[in-house]
Amino acid sequence: MEKPLNKQELIAAVAEKTDLPKAKAGDVVEALFASIEEALARKQEVRLVGFGSFATATRKAAKGRNPRTGEEIDIPASVSVRFRPGKGLKDAVS
Repeated sequence: MEKPLNKQELIAAVAEKTDLPKAKAGDVVEALFASIEEALARKQEVRLVGFGSFATATRKAAKGRNPRTGEEIDIPASVSVRFRPGKGLKDAVS
């Protein structure tokens, strides 16, 4: 397995594929991330046909146990981001 692709490598790949300077490609990638983040903050689903969908999911508050002490603890409600890959992405990876 290869090492993970980091943000700078992603920007370099976008710059190469679009013939944009790295600085401009960096702005594009940052704007894309910011737009997705803002939509999710508004509880809006982001659907990228052929790639996948980002959506928020709410987890209810729950009771849990500390595995070390066995003490009962309260787990607060939280919001997480879910990603569901689209058919195009699944096919490309398979």
